[in-house]
Amino acid sequence: MYTIGYDIGSSSIKIALVQTDTNQNVAVIQEPETEMPIKALQPGWAEQDPEMWWRYLCTGTHRLLTKTKIKSTEIQAIGISYQMHGLVILDKNKTLLRDAIIWCDSRAVGIGELAETEVGVLRCTSHLLNAPGNFTASKLKWVRDYEPEIYTKTAYYMLPGDYISYKLTGEINTTINGLSEGILWDFKENKVADWLLDYYGIASDLTPPLVGNFTNQGFVHGEASAACGLPENIPVRYRSGDQPNNALSLNVLQPGEAAATGGTSGVVYAITDKINSKEIHRINQFAHVNHTDENPRIGKLLCINGAGIQYSWLRKITKEKTFEAMNAQAAQVPIGASDLVCLPFGNGAERMLQNKALGAQWHHLDFNRHTEGHLYRAALEGVAFAFVYGMELMRNDASDIQVIRAGNDNLFQSKIFSQTVATLIGQEIEIYKTTGALGAARAAAVEGHDLSRFREKNSQGRESVFSPVEQKEAYEAAYSKWKKVLNNQINT
Repeated sequence: MYTIGYDIGSSSIKIALVQTDTNQNVAVIQEPETEMPIKALQPGWAEQDPEMWWRYLCTGTHRLLTKTKIKSTEIQAIGISYQMHGLVILDKNKTLLRDAIIWCDSRAVGIGELAETEVGVLRCTSHLLNAPGNFTASKLKWVRDYEPEIYTKTAYYMLPGDYISYKLTGEINTTINGLSEGILWDFKENKVADWLLDYYGIASDLTPPLVGNFTNQGFVHGEASAACGLPENIPVRYRSGDQPNNALSLNVLQPGEAAATGGTSGVVYAITDKINSKEIHRINQFAHVNHTDENPRIGKLLCINGAGIQYSWLRKITKEKTFEAMNAQAAQVPIGASDLVCLPFGNGAERMLQNKALGAQWHHLDFNRHTEGHLYRAALEGVAFAFVYGMELMRNDASDIQVIRAGNDNLFQSKIFSQTVATLIGQEIEIYKTTGALGAARAAAVEGHDLSRFREKNSQGRESVFSPVEQKEAYEAAYSKWKKVLNNQINT
């Protein structure tokens, strides 16, 4: 028998099949094979059609079943991972009212900043563990203020994964960690932050009912079965935002463990059992998948919006066929890219830069010295330096990171990128063969909240380790130069 996992990203839908008895990966595919479009109707905006996610999920599921020749009746349960912080809204007939406002959209920054001022930093810190910022709650307030004709029809708001679960089951519900990523959960009171919704003028009855992360959250209904090819009545048994799910996939569940990812955005996600933080702007705190009121597990999340998306953009611009070829050219260039400095912040406002939208920038570009290889190396180093800059913030916030794990995909496939980070933080990075879709599929086999067996079954699979380089002077010099350029731009 098998479980299926969906990872609903902003670039594509990844789908995985796992054999439940052996815990082995059967197949993983991406749908579409190219990237999904993001609509940017105005500068700083980012939207996607949730029905597009559903169409690609259905197409990909049929393709996966055809490829593996596995009968759909052998699939027992579904796990869902999804892009965090998005906003999907439906009317009373459960019909979409507008495109989703996704994670990298920065239109609600001002709304969140005003809320923090008027509600008070102390209350945000002690109850929300975060500033309201540019998250789901603030995005819903934006709809209320600027699209009142749509807001008045709104009967439900939800996260992207909640919508996919609804499409599969017909049931509308959400999770505690889902609400926490939208800055809609009060950790001090252990309930929905209705007081923030009241402040925003949003009716509390728009919030869906809660379900656990590892429970039967609904069952596939006939219409969904016909569309996607899954059998009727199998449960959606797991749901989580992509970063908590990535951590779960890497067995990052206990304090001192951290997961890193270098996809479209870059993330470091470290687990703590402390429900407090002195840093509520540049670092965020969300309920982890195994969080309970009795045994807190908080994921401290550092996000760099401009990460893999920059390297992907550079590939398109230079018309290089593969990332491997780009990495090979970059490897021919010395550390520091011959003084070429790249700031990778071209994907919206950056939380770790106090929501500044600097845009991607190239400094000291010399037409007589620099080649495509220099561009590639500077881009990889720019993202790596951004990771290191953010991890310095996390350590200042008393994050005791003892183990760092990353999946063997995206930027962590690059030796330049991974070794630069490991050298500058002075710590090994363990690379594992897993993906978010695989993690979601494996989590769908979990019943209840006892993750000890899950952790034991997934403890293997380490592929490699990137260790710090002893001769690190060149790395430190390049990082110092990069940080000087960054600070100049921040203070301009």
